[in-house]
This record gives sequence, structure tokens and C-alpha cells, in this order.
Amino acid sequence: MGLGGRMSTVIKAKLSRVLDKAEDPGETLDYSYQKQLENLQNVKKGIADVVTAKKRLQLQTEKQQQQIVKLDTQARQALAAGNEELARTALERKTLIQTELQGLDGQIADLENQQQALIASEQKLRTKVEQFRTKKEVIKAQYNAAEAQVRISEAATGVGESMAEVGMAMQRAVDKTENMKARADAVQELEAAGTFDDITQLGDGKDDIDRQLEQLTSGAQVDSELERMKAELGVGTAPAAELGTGAAGATPATDAAPAAAPEETPGTGQGAGA
Repeated sequence: MGLGGRMSTVIKAKLSRVLDKAEDPGETLDYSYQKQLENLQNVKKGIADVVTAKKRLQLQTEKQQQQIVKLDTQARQALAAGNEELARTALERKTLIQTELQGLDGQIADLENQQQALIASEQKLRTKVEQFRTKKEVIKAQYNAAEAQVRISEAATGVGESMAEVGMAMQRAVDKTENMKARADAVQELEAAGTFDDITQLGDGKDDIDRQLEQLTSGAQVDSELERMKAELGVGTAPAAELGTGAAGATPATDAAPAAAPEETPGTGQGAGA
């Protein structure tokens, strides 16, 4: 098979598939029924045409018969008047008309036979059309019922085209959700393990060990500075009142409060009073 033959076969196959998908059995049956009705109408029209032609010939036959009677009367009248030649002419015309009348009778008989045949064909065709109409409605009802059953089954089982799309979309949503959950769990696990560096520490060139050592060193320095300040302020070795004095600074001995006077003896006191 040549290239042209293969292309023709492929095109025909694709067209057949497209037509088969687009074809609606109900519409096809209705169209076939309409065509049969048209054929039935054509047969009826043919019968009407035959009957019309037969009626015309019958009218013509009646006129010819009337003409024959008229010519026969005229021939008798001419012969009675002694005009034999005129009587002969009338009889000749009568003979010609009788011959034509015989031909018309044959044509009318043929048309009658055609009419009967067409009527019989029309009756058979009408019966077939009625049978086809009944069968058509049954087939359409069966097809509609089967189509509805398929739609219901597809909707119930989820194998229909629309349900398949919904199922695929749902599966994609489930996959994305699972991927997002897995990613969140992974980030949380890596964050708990300290794998991720603080974004504020990026670019300092230090790793987690360096930062931990710096925190230890910084803590030790803070503790040492705190102890030194405690020692200077006497915190934890003197009462709270002295802490305040210490805080104000040491004062000279002259500024101290005077010592209490010694108690007087009774004798001494009386002497002084005297």
C-alpha cells in the first residue's frame, strides 16, 4: 500500500471514529423515519397523479362517446335527406373516433392497473413505516434507558469523565498536602537538630561550636565582673546599713558622732551644785 493509500485509510478511520462518537441513535432513527414518511408521501403523490391522468382520459372518453352518438345521428339525418356523401363523411369520422376510443380504453385500463399497484405498494409501505415507527420508539427508549444507566453507574463508581477529573484533582491535592506535611516535619526536625543557622548570624564565618564557646567565655566574664563588684561594694559581708555607708564612702574620725559622757557619781554631782 502506498503513502496515499495509507493516508486515506488513516483519515477514513479517524473520520469514522469522530462520526461514531457524534452520532446519536435517536436522531438517526428519527431522520430515517422522516425519510420513509417522505417516500410514503411520494407514493401517494404518484397515485394521485395516476388517478388524475385516468380521470382525464375518462372525460375524454365520455366526450368521444358523445361525439360518436352525434355523428351517427348526423349520418342518419343526411341519409334521410338523400345526401349520401355527407352521411358517408359522418360515418367515417365516427369510425375514427371509435378507433381512438378503443385506444383510450386501453390507456385507462393501464392507468387503473398502475393505480392498484401503487395503492398496494402504498399500503405495504405505510405498514412498514408504522412498524418502523414503533420499533424506533422502542429502540430510542432502550437507548435512553441504557444511557441513563451508564451515567448513573459512572457517577456512582466514579469512572465517568467528569468524575475522573474530580478524582485526579483530589489525588493531586492529597499529594500536595502530604508533600507539604513531610516538608514541614523535615524543617522542624532539622531546626530541632540545630542544622539551620540563625539568619542574623549568616556571613560571620562562625559555626555553632564557635558560638557556644563564645557564650561560655562571655558567661565567665560576666560572673567574674559580678564577683568583683560584690567585693568592692561589700555585698554579702556587711549589714545593709554599712552597705549604705560604704556606698557613701569612708568619713574622717572628726566627723564621727561624739562619744557618750561618763556617768556622774553622786558625790561629784552635789559638789558641783554647791
